[in-house]
Amino acid sequence: MSSLSEDARRQGERVGLTADTIVIHGGKPLTGRIDVRGAKNLVTKAMVAALLGDNVSVLKDVPNISDVFIVKGLLEAHGVIVTETGDGELTFDPRNVTSAHFAEIDAHAGSSRIPILFCGPLLHQLGEAFIPDLGGCRIGDRPIDFHLNALRAFGATVTKLPQGIHLTAPERLRGAHIELPFPSVGATEQVLLTAVRAEGVTELKNAAIEPEIMDLIAILQKMGAIIWVEPNRTIFIEGVDRLGGYTHRAISDRNEAASWASAALATKGDIFVANAKQPELLTFLNVFRKVGGEFEVFEDGIRFWHPGRPLTPVVVETDVHPGFMTDWQQPLVVALTQAEGQSVVHETVYENRFGFTDSLNAMGANIVVHQDGIASITRRVPHRKLEQAAVITGPTPLHGADIRVPDLRGGFSHLIAALAAEGTSTISNVGIIARGYEHFIDKLRVLGADFELAD
Repeated sequence: MSSLSEDARRQGERVGLTADTIVIHGGKPLTGRIDVRGAKNLVTKAMVAALLGDNVSVLKDVPNISDVFIVKGLLEAHGVIVTETGDGELTFDPRNVTSAHFAEIDAHAGSSRIPILFCGPLLHQLGEAFIPDLGGCRIGDRPIDFHLNALRAFGATVTKLPQGIHLTAPERLRGAHIELPFPSVGATEQVLLTAVRAEGVTELKNAAIEPEIMDLIAILQKMGAIIWVEPNRTIFIEGVDRLGGYTHRAISDRNEAASWASAALATKGDIFVANAKQPELLTFLNVFRKVGGEFEVFEDGIRFWHPGRPLTPVVVETDVHPGFMTDWQQPLVVALTQAEGQSVVHETVYENRFGFTDSLNAMGANIVVHQDGIASITRRVPHRKLEQAAVITGPTPLHGADIRVPDLRGGFSHLIAALAAEGTSTISNVGIIARGYEHFIDKLRVLGADFELAD
C-alpha cells in the first residue's frame, strides 16, 4: 500500500469511516435532504486563531472531518486543551501553550499543509515554530514561499532543517508592507494570523477576500483585533498587545453545498442542502442556472434539482473570489459530460487540477485537457502561466469503472460520476474525501444511493 493510501485510510478512520473502498451501483437519482455545517476552509483556520488568545474560545458548527482532527491534534501537541462541548461545538483553552517536538507535529500533520498557519501564532506565543515537510492534495505545487516571505517581512528568521523548517522570533514581530503576487487564500490567512499581534501597522495588498477570509477577520475582531478591509484587495491590520477568546458560529461550507448540487444535476436527482447560503454561492448559482439546473432558495437552505430536459454547455473560468471557485469546477465537470454540446472549463488557479478527468474518460466521458490553456478574446480572467483548460463534449453515457481517488474534490467528483454511471464502480482511497465532506457515506444512504463498503 502506498503512503498516500495509508494516509487516506488514517484520515477516514479519524471520522469513523470503517473501509477505504466503496462499491457503487450507479444510475439511480439522488433525492432527499442533507445538511452542511461549518466550512472546512474556515473552521481549521478558526481553530488556529484560538492560539492567539489568552482565554477560552468557542467554535460552533464544526464538521466531523479529518482536517479538524488534524488541527485538534496539533493544538493539543502544543498544550491547548480542546474539549467537545456539544454536537459540532469545540472549546479551546490556550493558556498553557508549549513547544512541540517536530516528530509529534509531523505525526499529527500527516500530509496536511495546515502546520504552516501555526507559525505566526506560535512565534507570538513562544518565539519559535516548526513546519514539517508539507503535503496536501496533489493538485499542484502550491509553494509555501508566499508564507515564508511574509513571515520574514514580519521579522522572523527562517532556517531550513532536514526535518522541515524552523522559525524563530527573539523579539516581537513588527508590522510590514506586503504585496502578494497572487491573491492567495493561505498567504492572506498567514498575514492576518501574524499581523494582529505584531507591533505597528501591516498593509496587505492583493489580498484574498473569500467569504471564509472575511469570517476569519470577524473572528479576529471578536478577539480584539483591529482590521480594516479597503477596496482593491487591500487590508490594514493594526497590531495589538493581547487578544482574548471568541465565540463564533462558522460560515456554512459553500464547497460542499456546490458539490451536492452538482451531484443532483449529474444523477438527475433532487437534493435539498440544508444550511446552504445564497450570498456565498452567488457565482455558482449563476453557472448552475446557465447549465440548466433548477434551484430554489429557502431560509434554511437551497433545493437543487435536474430540470428533466437536456443540459446546456457552458464556458467557465475559475478565479479567486468573487469568481467561480476552483473547488467547484471538478464536481461540475461530471454534470457537464451530460450537457448537449461542448463545454470549456478554464482552470486558472491550480496547474494540475484536471488529473481526475482521466478516470472520467475511462468511464466514457469525452474530455480533452489542454495543458497550456486556451486563449480567447472573450476571456474575463487574464491568461495565467500555470493554467489548463478542459473541453468537455457531451452528452456521453457513463459506465462503471475501478477508480482510485487522487485528491479531495476530484475524489468527490469520482463519487458523483459513479453514482451517475450505469453499472458498478469500485472506488478506493476514499478516506481522502473525509478531509472535507462530513459523514458523506451517511449522506449517500439518506439520498438513496445504492452502494456497499469494502475493505
